[in-house]
Amino acid sequence: MQQKNMIRTGIAAGLLPALLALAAAAQAAVSVQVLDAVGQPMPNAVVYAEPAGAAVPPAKAPRQVEIEQKNKTFMPLVTVVQTGTPILFPNHDNVRHHVYSFSPAKTFELKLYSGVPGSPVVFDKAGTVVLGCNIHDEMVAYVQVVNTPFFGVTDRSGSVKLEGVGNGKYTLKAWYFTMGPNEAAVGQPLQVQGDGRASIKLNVKAVPL
Repeated sequence: MQQKNMIRTGIAAGLLPALLALAAAAQAAVSVQVLDAVGQPMPNAVVYAEPAGAAVPPAKAPRQVEIEQKNKTFMPLVTVVQTGTPILFPNHDNVRHHVYSFSPAKTFELKLYSGVPGSPVVFDKAGTVVLGCNIHDEMVAYVQVVNTPFFGVTDRSGSVKLEGVGNGKYTLKAWYFTMGPNEAAVGQPLQVQGDGRASIKLNVKAVPL
């Protein structure tokens, strides 16, 4: 009996690395580059991958996101979140702000306040949300709310890495804040089989940082 148990233990020990390797292979990282209409890298572009013909993986416990107000500027300019994510709007200026949005995806207002609001705003519908300040017209920011956990915003080189993407078929989408308010994100097919790379081009010009 003891010998059989030892054999089983040895088999299990031998299978464990293989199972771990298989699990790792099923989760990929896809590096995406976004280019503008003239082929230049686009920072601050939203990129996300939607599963094609399959159920969207359930969101993890919503992680609160912050969009701060500093020097009469929203920071960051562009944010992407999955539906159901709470966003807090701390005001670090020495003047009060009145944050609002009239966007169909999320209509709300935080009337004149300083410091940190008592509770975050939950972004519970997919779409583009344009933020403004009722006191300072020059203040603007954008929130793209998506129905997938695979998303990111491009860096200065126009690149972003989508982590934890399972093998399979997806629609890769990109959106930029100078696109029209009713203009849909640009999409293209994406086949994931382990780590990979992709590029996507938008018919707008990048705004320099």
